Amino acid sequence: MNKRTALYENHINANAKMVDFSGWDMPIHYGSQLMEHRVVREDCGVFDVSHMTVVDIRGQDSQIFLQKLLCNDVAKLTELGRALYSGMLNHEGGVIDDLIVYKMEEGYRMVVNCATREKDLEWIRDIADSFSVVVLERPEMSILAIHGPNSIDKVCAILAEEDAAKVKSLVNFKGVLCGDWFIARTGYTGEKGLELIFPETFAPMFWEKLMAAGIKPVGLGARDTLRLEAGMNLYGQDMDESISPLSANMEFAVAWEPTSRDFIGRSALTELKQKQADGNLPIMVGLVLEDRGVLRAGLKVITDKGEGVITSGSFSPTLNQSIALARVPQGCTQCHVELRGKLLPVLLGKPGFVRFGKKVFQS
Repeated sequence: MNKRTALYENHINANAKMVDFSGWDMPIHYGSQLMEHRVVREDCGVFDVSHMTVVDIRGQDSQIFLQKLLCNDVAKLTELGRALYSGMLNHEGGVIDDLIVYKMEEGYRMVVNCATREKDLEWIRDIADSFSVVVLERPEMSILAIHGPNSIDKVCAILAEEDAAKVKSLVNFKGVLCGDWFIARTGYTGEKGLELIFPETFAPMFWEKLMAAGIKPVGLGARDTLRLEAGMNLYGQDMDESISPLSANMEFAVAWEPTSRDFIGRSALTELKQKQADGNLPIMVGLVLEDRGVLRAGLKVITDKGEGVITSGSFSPTLNQSIALARVPQGCTQCHVELRGKLLPVLLGKPGFVRFGKKVFQS
């Protein structure tokens, strides 16, 4: 039997189509994936992402442990509630997982992917053996992501006045404790929004308050097209343990300074960095198909420098075109995709297509 979040019955009552997602029964949509995508771009919607894994790191070595474990540097988190995007790498420089880490009063909080939960926890605990830290999984916590241009106003309207004031003052990648609730300006859609981590006993009642406030439920289907429009990676498709951050548009999440910080995978990344400097390392790009058809993961990309592959692809409801993330040879300037037995030209640009409801892709 699959795992279920505390909101399973709420999803059923909202006529959700439930699917197996990495061993969890999760809503793929509530009737129309297209409408759910658009409501996030135009108003706001709520995602139940309680299947993701919350891990608290506590103890006197918390900072130096995470400086070893993660390729980004948690020393950048100089204020309580600050958030940082990072990768957790293996010794070969491949991505074990990507995650968000927050600075908390008692240490740090990480949110990692549900599909990688078991291997993540095993890896984290193995590395933690050399440090004075406590690794605490928090399965009793629910996580809701509420995103869209009206998300913060609508959520604050149903929070206590004191909590609403705290949330309204937040900037991007900053969170705040409201009692035993943690509310942060982070997300996975390219829209303004919030992520709330709180005890699951409150989840069903709070979900109904969100529904009464006119916040629409959104399933995993629209979450995927929204993150793709935003140019955000999906673990297992756009990167994995065989792919380094340098080939997954994640170098911004690698802190090379200070040079004395010997994070796991650093030496391997340094060698790959030289290959990148020599023009011999594949890179992640964005593709837009102007012809009819839908770009899908696994399709071959033919470039003027050699072959590549689409890692994520779909139809973009916002742009009304098919878009994709692809890994291709460095230095290529022309691309075609093999689709239905034909080579169709595609526009090539930076990975990112829509932000705050507006087109940002440039070829």
